Formats: sequence, C-alpha cells, structure tokens
Amino acid sequence: MQGSKVEIPLWLAKGLYDIKRRILSVELPKIYKESWRTVFSADANVVDLHKMGPYYYGFGSQLLNFDNPENPEIAQTILQTFIGRFRRIMDSSQNAYNEDTSALVARLDELERALFRAGQKGLNDFQCWEKGQASQITASSLVQNYRKRKFMDMDG
Repeated sequence: MQGSKVEIPLWLAKGLYDIKRRILSVELPKIYKESWRTVFSADANVVDLHKMGPYYYGFGSQLLNFDNPENPEIAQTILQTFIGRFRRIMDSSQNAYNEDTSALVARLDELERALFRAGQKGLNDFQCWEKGQASQITASSLVQNYRKRKFMDMDG
C-alpha cells in the first residue's frame, strides 16, 4: 500500500529502486542522518561504530546509490570518519603489543577491525624477523605482481 514503511534488505531495495518510477523511497538509518553527522564531525573516535552498525563504511557507501539530497554530506562524513579514526586504530595496533585491546576492538566497524588485525600482524611479523625467527623476507604479492606486469609490458 502506498506510504507504507517496510524494512527490506539493502540488496532488495537496490533491485527495486528506480529514480523514474519512484517505486520506493529510502529512509536513512539514524547513524547517517544529520544529527549523527554532527557527532562524527565533532569527534569520530567517541562513536561505538560496531554497536551503531558493524558495516558503517560499506553500508554507507551503498546508500549513496539512492538518490538522496544528503548524499554529498553522507559521503564526506564517511570519508572524514575513516580518516579521523584510521591513525588511532593503526597506532593502537602497533603500540598495544601484548596488551588487552578487546575494549578498543569491540567499538570498531568490521573494516576497522581488519585494519587493526593487519597492523598487529605486520608488527608481529617484523618482531619475529628482528629476533631471527623468520626464515626469510619475501616480497609481498603486490610487489611480485607488479614486477610480473612490468616484465610482460617490456615483452609486449
């Protein structure tokens, strides 16, 4: 019925959304609304992103597919939130070695958790190498793939 509010999965909303036919309109989740954008711009580090939405960045970027006049502000807030929180996450992942980081990690979005784990793994790998516990240093797969492409470009 016209005007009814129904919660549907994002993938279904994206499939049904049509700017011309206006089959549905999308209501922003509260964390992307102006009142929360103000909180993020004041201090993004105080927000428990996992509690508010464990996929804050991914879901927010998907919301930009819908024609919303607030999209530029939403995109800017998502970007500034990531920038504002990134340094603290990486600093914590590098400086909290052998400490309980569960309180910090509990507040992170899933993307941030992956960054934190990558930072800790990098630190751990470096410390193993420094102690002579690593067999050898190997080039990352990115570097290896780059060399292969460069070599193939020279052939072609």
